[in-house]
Amino acid sequence: MRKVDPVKHEQKRQGILQAALSCFVRNGFHGASTTDICAAAKISPGHLYHYFPSKEAMIQALVEQNLSHAASRLQAILASPDVIDALVQELESASIHQPQAQVLSAEALAEACRNADFAAIVHAHARAMRALLVDFLTKAQGRGEVDPDLDPEATANILFVIVDGARALPIRNPAVDIKQSSEHLRLMLTRFLRPPTLPTPPKKEAVEQAPV
Repeated sequence: MRKVDPVKHEQKRQGILQAALSCFVRNGFHGASTTDICAAAKISPGHLYHYFPSKEAMIQALVEQNLSHAASRLQAILASPDVIDALVQELESASIHQPQAQVLSAEALAEACRNADFAAIVHAHARAMRALLVDFLTKAQGRGEVDPDLDPEATANILFVIVDGARALPIRNPAVDIKQSSEHLRLMLTRFLRPPTLPTPPKKEAVEQAPV
């Protein structure tokens, strides 16, 4: 029996996932067929099913990769000197400056509205991503870098909304000023997440002592 080289197997698997991703961006999750993916990956349908039994299995693998990447990035952000600044930079690069993410995000939400099986994948991904964000926010609060009065679960939900909105912005308005929008996103998140600074107490005036 022929032995499978694990390195080559994983390389081929990754190549198929990248081909699938390009098809999903171009044709949508529903519109991209396994025939399209096979053509993009330059493999036969039989060869494809050796790696992935269905299109849904490819989507699930991409979701798992996304979660793994997110967990790694959040750990790196926690290790940075300024957690909020590093988080804002990550959100900018993964939303406003990422056309592929913009298309996939909009497409995933639309497909979830009409496909129960796909919705289950989207909901599971959101739950896992929310758990990562809650853990991140809790740790950042413990270090005094995020407002301790913010509820981590509610804050994670708001961050989801902000990311979805940031990704939709260039689709809604192709002429949007990306630089200006990024600066406003940074200002909004900084004001939202950073712990409030305590007001400096007024200086006490020296009381003159009457001569004895």
